[in-house]
Amino acid sequence: MTETQRPSPPPMILNMAPIPPEQPEIDLSLSGYGDSDLSSGSSLLMMQSVTVSFDGFKALNDLSFAIAEGELRAIIGPNGAGKTTFMDVVTGKTRPDTGRVVFGTTDVLRRSEAEIARLGIGRKFQRPTVFEHQSVFENLMMALANARGPVSGIFYSLTGRDRARVQAVAEQIHLDHVLDSEAGILSHGQKQWLEIGMLLAQEPKLLLVDEPAAGMTPAERERTVEILKDVAQTKSVVVIEHDMEFVRNLDCRVTVLHEGSVLAEGYIDHVVNNEEVIDVYLGR
Repeated sequence: MTETQRPSPPPMILNMAPIPPEQPEIDLSLSGYGDSDLSSGSSLLMMQSVTVSFDGFKALNDLSFAIAEGELRAIIGPNGAGKTTFMDVVTGKTRPDTGRVVFGTTDVLRRSEAEIARLGIGRKFQRPTVFEHQSVFENLMMALANARGPVSGIFYSLTGRDRARVQAVAEQIHLDHVLDSEAGILSHGQKQWLEIGMLLAQEPKLLLVDEPAAGMTPAERERTVEILKDVAQTKSVVVIEHDMEFVRNLDCRVTVLHEGSVLAEGYIDHVVNNEEVIDVYLGR
């Protein structure tokens, strides 16, 4: 539908907390993060020797991990392997006991969750969270990355550039044909795609996607693989997943976590034939 055919929505009153102002990047040489092996190079995100303990249990145990710009990576592992804690640390929800986390050249451990999101790290949880009584268009519009302060956000109105951005994201997630439909009537898979689209509307550099294939039909899983591969053409994407066939179809490097550490890493055929992986993950 063209811009002239879609009526302009009334100005929206958005209940948004003030976004913290941009802060300069930290000089890693002054913060203790200046080791040569932590220079960003081709890596967008780098974790080094990260440990997280809960009442003596090590959810992450000396974990080191890196992902390059524009890379698609799958992370697998049994329950309790540390997958969720990994995402919690990257997004600032959990602070590690020890270790380093660098995003580009920014010390993530010195930032709040809101500041980390502003840096360009987006997270999609396993269960889709969308505004079910709003249209697909409105969901994407509300997620757009715009400078909305406590005053400007009150009377924010959509521009032609915003509409074009919403249309582009909708096409990327294959929902452009249902832009006017309420999100609540979408299938489970479509709601997952919509939430991925809401992240894309925020223009992140890194997406963390938790078990996107759960509850999907075979056709939806196939389409989700296409979407994630397409997103990874321009952004880094980490997919946490249990569905091994889904991971195989992603055709990307796989990191296997076990007891909070990296057990194995490589492409899927290498990983599933690794003796340690067979023993602890596939249950031999």
